[in-house]
Amino acid sequence: MKKELHIFFTALMFYTRIPCPATIDHNPDYLNKASRYFPLIGWIVGGIAFVVFYLFNFLVAPEIAIILSMIASVLLTGAFHEDGFADVCDGFGGGWTKEKILIIMKDSAIGAYGAIGLILLLLLKFQGLTQLIDIVTNSYLFLFLLFVTGHSLSRLAAISIVFTHEYSREDASSKSKPIAQSYSWREVLGAFFFGLLPLLVLSCFEWQLLLVILPVFTARFFLARYFQKWIDGYTGDCLGATQQVCEVVFYISSIAIWKFI
Repeated sequence: MKKELHIFFTALMFYTRIPCPATIDHNPDYLNKASRYFPLIGWIVGGIAFVVFYLFNFLVAPEIAIILSMIASVLLTGAFHEDGFADVCDGFGGGWTKEKILIIMKDSAIGAYGAIGLILLLLLKFQGLTQLIDIVTNSYLFLFLLFVTGHSLSRLAAISIVFTHEYSREDASSKSKPIAQSYSWREVLGAFFFGLLPLLVLSCFEWQLLLVILPVFTARFFLARYFQKWIDGYTGDCLGATQQVCEVVFYISSIAIWKFI
């Protein structure tokens, strides 16, 4: 139990800016195993984002509360995944070879593709959350589950690429290098357990929402195939981009499915 707690705090320290015990460090072995808790981090980030929305919804308009909840999630992760999405937009938008794409993604400066991509992504996320909240007007518990499921399922989709594809870079320059070196059945089972459990609980209210897994993992499939085609695998930026895209796909799919419930 002590070892598992250490691995969990390693994941929390690596994927968020939430303070962790001083004894936790970037142990390579624990970082490899931390992938099993990546979707669980989604529970925490999604839950806190919902709490921010819930509290401010009593004080200001729902749209402002949604923006504040989005800010909270960005602050919690240090824009870790948004930064990856912007780098992927710049890299794949401006590069035509594997080497050029990887060089651009490694550059800390944001370009036109990244800026435009982020703006469109955040607009989609805002509009998706706004419509979901307009639809679900009588159950804060249901909204809480939607927030948590969006974050956990999208993180499962991202980390599952580690289990099926090869790491693209040959050096240790990527954010994902520590968790990309090895994994066991425990990491796979743990990731899928924490990634799917909120969706299963959500489906107890409306079973049709189980169908969101299809568009989310379809997006994951095509993103992984696209990365494989151009850079022969994935990088940490690719995982961050996958998480962001799949989160938005979850919101949009939930809205589409809700129309038929």
